[in-house]
Amino acid sequence: MTDTVRRAGRGFGRIVAALGLAAAFAVAPQPAKSQELTMWSHWAAEQIKRKFVEDAIERFEKANPGVKIKPTWYEKTALYAALKTALRAGTAPDLIYAEPDQAEYYENGLLLDLADVNWGNVEPWAKQAWAYKGKAYGLPLEAWTVEIYYNKKLMADLGVTVPASLQFSAEQFLDVVKKAKAKGITPLAIGVGDRPFPGAHLTHEALVKKLGVGDYDKLLKGKLPWTDPRVVDTLKYVRSLVDAGALPNTFTSLKLGEAHTYFHTNPGALMFLNGSWYTSRAFNEPDKGGQPKDFPLGIMKFPAMAGGACNECKTLAAGGSYVVNAATKHPKQAVAFLNSMATPEVGNIWLQNVLVQTGIKSDASKITGPHAGYFKNLEAVNTGTTYYFGIPIQVLSGKPKEVFTQVFNNAFPAGTISVEDAIKQMSAAY
Repeated sequence: MTDTVRRAGRGFGRIVAALGLAAAFAVAPQPAKSQELTMWSHWAAEQIKRKFVEDAIERFEKANPGVKIKPTWYEKTALYAALKTALRAGTAPDLIYAEPDQAEYYENGLLLDLADVNWGNVEPWAKQAWAYKGKAYGLPLEAWTVEIYYNKKLMADLGVTVPASLQFSAEQFLDVVKKAKAKGITPLAIGVGDRPFPGAHLTHEALVKKLGVGDYDKLLKGKLPWTDPRVVDTLKYVRSLVDAGALPNTFTSLKLGEAHTYFHTNPGALMFLNGSWYTSRAFNEPDKGGQPKDFPLGIMKFPAMAGGACNECKTLAAGGSYVVNAATKHPKQAVAFLNSMATPEVGNIWLQNVLVQTGIKSDASKITGPHAGYFKNLEAVNTGTTYYFGIPIQVLSGKPKEVFTQVFNNAFPAGTISVEDAIKQMSAAY
């Protein structure tokens, strides 16, 4: 063997040895680490909505291997309390249930700008509910109207026939309240023990009908005085319902979930003034807070106001929504999950299973199944409707919002302040 060949052989050996040594220390390729996003959501007791979200998570995880979403379910009051602490401490989850009136979230930079959400599949008014300074911050999954649910049997027992229009006049409605009260039946179940808005339905639905959408909007935004004679007349009518005993004696302490049970199970009420998300609790199994299987449920419109400018008007609000924590380490994945729900197909699944309106573009005509009849009834009370978008606490801010909540969610429907005092307090708030 020549020296050249020996040297070449030794060089090749060193290369082989080096490669072997490198191979010995090489790390085998590892699978990508799973990315886990946390979610805190309301609807712990609303099984229909919870299942919808859980199914959406399952579909998303199957389509996105390596991404996991871990939900934690709360009742609303507990959720808001937990978020208040977590957002300040920087320990909040990636995905958060929220509602449009929680302006403090986006005003303080706590939410991610959802510019990459597929807004073409969202109703423009629903996107606007989450708009702030030209950006949108929440996916408006749930939408709802304010409806009067009633017990058909109790109504018939009182000798009352609901008009074919599904709308009593103001005086007829007052007479129904008085008839129920005379028979020892609570006319109208509402509870505000854990919510800042249900008590105000009685006032704002009357006002939007009396004033029409344009002037009602001016009223809320301080451009029409609360001393306007039409406003005064409307508040006097609402006060007449309160004085006739329309609401439960436990109105101020009765929680929202308890108000549902109060209406359909115990002690039973003639009517229930509530958002159209009534189904998310009522259609649970009876042992989980749902209405009895054979409950004779009806839906009617809020009564027409005497001289009302728009008695076909009512409120349509964005409700349960999902937002993204601005501090998330997984913004693309979080937005991708929201986009997985922002499709007409998923909007139709929501309608079919939850039976509540949605801010996602969808087609109600596709609803089938055992509760299809219910949704047709809901459509009937909304046919020909002119909508005002947003309940007052989603439109108001600052002092007017604070005073409106104190006055019209609690004190005024409870009968503890007069029409004059309510007007005085609202006027001062602006």
